[in-house]
Amino acid sequence: MKTSRVILSLAGSTAAVGALALAAGNRELRQFRLKTYELPILEPGTLRGSKDFTILHVSDLHMIPGQETKVAWVSALDALNPDLVINTGDNLSDPAGVPWVLDALGPLLDRPGAFVFGTNDYWAPRPVNPVKYLLDQKREPSYIDLPWKGMRAAFIERGWQDATHRRLEFKAGGLKLALAGVDDPHHDLDDYSQVAGAPNPDADLSIALLHAPYRKVLSAFEADGYDLALAGHTHGGQICLPGERAIVTNADIDAARASGLHRFGRMWMEVSNGLGTSKYAPVRIFCRPSAALLRMSERKH
Repeated sequence: MKTSRVILSLAGSTAAVGALALAAGNRELRQFRLKTYELPILEPGTLRGSKDFTILHVSDLHMIPGQETKVAWVSALDALNPDLVINTGDNLSDPAGVPWVLDALGPLLDRPGAFVFGTNDYWAPRPVNPVKYLLDQKREPSYIDLPWKGMRAAFIERGWQDATHRRLEFKAGGLKLALAGVDDPHHDLDDYSQVAGAPNPDADLSIALLHAPYRKVLSAFEADGYDLALAGHTHGGQICLPGERAIVTNADIDAARASGLHRFGRMWMEVSNGLGTSKYAPVRIFCRPSAALLRMSERKH
């Protein structure tokens, strides 16, 4: 009887700790933050007297109707006056999420911008098996269509450019930009051959876009000579150890580079923590949702 009471007591304590962790993890979903990075990689004279060129990177909104706090926080990012906005996909987590995405991005859609999508833009989320997630096993999509075509049309109508399997060249903030992107490598939707080749050498800055940071695509962009790659998808690990140390990445990038600014060979790479989660996994632990502001400045002589 005494042993049974001890077992029951331990079980109850474990359940209580688990419940507290889940509550804290759910609360963290609304603790948004902005990560800021300084990147002095532009050629001297590129900025023509300006202090810097700023890129706002947003990813993984996973929008669900009713997320007013997220909408307000993302919309307020416009006050940063970014020269360029990049969205690396997974905007949706519900079929009715598109109007909420457009409200969140609102004023940012009036700025120069480009995007690629992730599979959670195309197909509805499905219940998550936490064991598979923690074992870093890829999950089959639901193949239930989301209204991504209307969202894409709205982005383009407002002036953003779709970089999916396209090479783009345009000016923003006084800089000549060369961008290229692929569809989501996580489910093998990418086809690098459509964008292969070095970026225009006349560009002041070359940027590679992909939703999920897979090494085969990153290696191709790096070999072609891109300056910077921007990706999302990992959620920074979502369930992390203290200090935002990822346990899994949900991609084949190493856990140490599951979020933040890092080198990938000669190329810089910034991986976003993302701003949401699947509606079937509404928890973050030691991994607050975030957007990133990259301040590009000139190299020293």
